Amino acid sequence: MFKLSIKPQWQLVRGDARHLLPRVVELLVGIDETGTLVGACERMNLSYRYAWGILQEGHQAFGVPLVDSRRGRGAALTPLGEKLVWADRRIAARLSPVLDSLASELEVELERALSDAQGILRLQASHGFAVELLRDWFARQQIPLDLKYRSSLEALAALNAGACDLAGFHVPLGEFQREALQQYSQWLQPTHRLVLLATRRQGLMVAPGNPKRVRGLADLVRGDVRFVNRQTGSGTRMLLDLLLRKEQLQAQHIEGYDTSEYTHAAVAAFVASGMADAGFGVETPAKRFGLEFLPLASERYFFACSAEFLSSATMTRVLASLRSPELKAAINALAGYDGMQAGTVMTVSEAFPERR
Repeated sequence: MFKLSIKPQWQLVRGDARHLLPRVVELLVGIDETGTLVGACERMNLSYRYAWGILQEGHQAFGVPLVDSRRGRGAALTPLGEKLVWADRRIAARLSPVLDSLASELEVELERALSDAQGILRLQASHGFAVELLRDWFARQQIPLDLKYRSSLEALAALNAGACDLAGFHVPLGEFQREALQQYSQWLQPTHRLVLLATRRQGLMVAPGNPKRVRGLADLVRGDVRFVNRQTGSGTRMLLDLLLRKEQLQAQHIEGYDTSEYTHAAVAAFVASGMADAGFGVETPAKRFGLEFLPLASERYFFACSAEFLSSATMTRVLASLRSPELKAAINALAGYDGMQAGTVMTVSEAFPERR
């Protein structure tokens, strides 16, 4: 079984149509993460002389240096160098789920071309970092996976249409659970079986040091706080709207409420790049991008399937994998995630007694 990886790559073209060396951004990322040009060269397997030439070409193209190199103090990116690095991170954060879905589809096609592939797991799911883990985990367990990232509503609709075997969706715990379930009522059937993947925290992501002194949702309507949201139809945006309504806050008073990204990581990258002062999402990308996180709600992430599929040979292997101590430990290592109950099977009424 093959595992396919697709990474975004972009390049800069000058006004005279001349391409800058495509590795200039990769080199800048390496310098930012290692703190030295030598460290970046070692990571990229480049000679120091060649790497220096890349930086000089960038300097000539832009008319300003990309790196400030000081004897005995390593190397630091200039403001332009930092902008290029954050552009790269935003591109990766926005496109990675799309590319992961495409890679998964191509893996399935390769598997079918090379053998009479059986037991391919068709998963449509709201993007999350525990789900992201599963792609690598299932590959190691030799469980063929056809993964497509969709909103929670789209995933459940696909399950009802027979377009997938498992649908990943998330529901807040506590006072908003009943109202969130109403959004899913058309697609979540009493005959479905639910498999818990994890619980996780959602909240506000803010810049290091919290320079705008954001303490809660009420600060978003002050006028001096730029916000970035998740896309319409996502479970995360639905949760934010419920929280805003509870505090009697008007979305139209939030600068940037209509500015949206399609993943939690893209929201975090948007804030970390300085384009917004706050965003709403899960804790994991906030920590990865060096942001501060203000938890506001907890939620459970489930996979829904039919009772028939639950007893299939494929699902038996999936459940064994989800219940493994190694996977639970990997989920627990994600900031804000708890995977100790991963693999727990419930009926809809057991998971949500208020629906009885």
